[in-house]
Amino acid sequence: MLAQEFLRKYIPLKAPKRMEMPTHLAFEVAGRTEGTKGAASFAFVFPMASGHINPSLAIARSLVGLGHEVHYLCREQMREAIEDTGASFHSDIEAEPELYEGRDPAMYGALGSLQEEHGLKGSFTKARLLLRELSIELMLPGLLRWLRKIRAEAVLFCPLINAEAPLAAQILGIPSAGLLTTAGPGSVKLIWSNVLKSVSSTAEEILQERRSFPALLECLDRLRGYGLRMPLEDTLNPVGLMPSALASNLTLVTTAECLADPVPPDLAKAYEGHEVLFLGPLLDKPGAKRAAGHKFDHKGDESNEEEVLRLARSAKAEGRQVILVSLGTVITGDHADYGWKAHATIDGEKRGLCGKELCQSAWQAAFDVFSDALILLALGPQSDALENLEVPNNVCCFPTLPQVDLLRLGVDVFLTHGGQNSFMEALSTGVPMVVCPGFGDQPVNAAKAERLQIGRKVNRPMGRLEDVEAEKSAYRRATAAALREVTRHGSFKENAMKYAAALEACGGVGRATKVLLSLASQNAKPRAANLSLLGMAGA
Repeated sequence: MLAQEFLRKYIPLKAPKRMEMPTHLAFEVAGRTEGTKGAASFAFVFPMASGHINPSLAIARSLVGLGHEVHYLCREQMREAIEDTGASFHSDIEAEPELYEGRDPAMYGALGSLQEEHGLKGSFTKARLLLRELSIELMLPGLLRWLRKIRAEAVLFCPLINAEAPLAAQILGIPSAGLLTTAGPGSVKLIWSNVLKSVSSTAEEILQERRSFPALLECLDRLRGYGLRMPLEDTLNPVGLMPSALASNLTLVTTAECLADPVPPDLAKAYEGHEVLFLGPLLDKPGAKRAAGHKFDHKGDESNEEEVLRLARSAKAEGRQVILVSLGTVITGDHADYGWKAHATIDGEKRGLCGKELCQSAWQAAFDVFSDALILLALGPQSDALENLEVPNNVCCFPTLPQVDLLRLGVDVFLTHGGQNSFMEALSTGVPMVVCPGFGDQPVNAAKAERLQIGRKVNRPMGRLEDVEAEKSAYRRATAAALREVTRHGSFKENAMKYAAALEACGGVGRATKVLLSLASQNAKPRAANLSLLGMAGA
């Protein structure tokens, strides 16, 4: 299906009457560039997912530095990192009471509560595939009010999670851009293929459930009142399609085109005509705060950045190796399907190591290999992270670490989960890695590390639960072997340095800033939506 055909599903069912833009939303249409007078107001809509929001922080800092306003709609756990950029924080829970009032907020909106309300049993991830539009419908009124309140002139959003953002922007005639923090549009097909496998379903099976789910069908019918005709296929036909991307003006990607995952023909056809810009990694300034964690009730930790960097500098001055260990925020968080207590599933059966067992086994491998090096270990937010472990004296454990600053300082190897941000940050600083992937795009990045000869991968154990002790021991030994190989052979470091030089040409934060300033200058037309549905009649 061509992009133009697909986009028709998002336009009104009949041609709308001309609706004048509210005065307080009128664009300054003269082309904005760096240093141009007249501040623009940018809306950044991101989830409580550090890997998705962190690349946006450097863009926000750049825009604020040029005199523009940046407003984030996000979760309280991300406030400190957001405000560190000079941007303004707004709580999505407070802005969107139609969704959150009386429901339990979680990482993805309030989907857990919605799952219970609709009597959907089993996997949270599978329920999300049935409930996303119902969640969007409840988010839209508050999001539209918020966009009008801040007088947004352009929207930046996460196309993987915040599908409501470009739809609200369309209704109000505000240009929008997605910030894709995986290895390009092709990576999303791989991610969703793995997701479907993890819930033991096919795309057609999920589509059939969507077709026979009355609450979803009624919701899609109601959404037509906004002037939106949303496709029942969502991200399932073709698998990995991002309708939210096609609902926006363009997609920005935090990798280089030469490192992007290939786009299969069906997706290439669907995205035909949609602009995709590869920016490379979006690294913030030294010392910048980063968002961290996927634990809803976690309020953050006291800053330890200076202590960590002092330890690393001292070790390097003494000629000691510095080993960075961080397995990401999802697997150490509370995600029901991918977090600390979660197992992978095969044909509905729990398999392999849970998040806690995987992390602890990988950490122990680093303890086994490096007895004299300084090991800096990011534990995450769980209170039992070190339960039953003996931690050597050369290991310094912290809930979070200033990852980018340590990579810039120079570490000898990075033991990582292989999330896209961590992968690109290591590449851009020329640091070799050992990748212990958990889910999603991480196994693909792990394989990429081997193909590029910048590191080694250790596949996640997928044996039966009764074999867990043997699995833990084997995984620990395999991770230790990979760490020894990468640190003993200088070719991994040499190859990583070559890619670091290539990534500098992608444009990064500076190019992203210019794109958003140009976007804010576009004169979009608002949708003919029934504002009475939003409680906004006459607004």
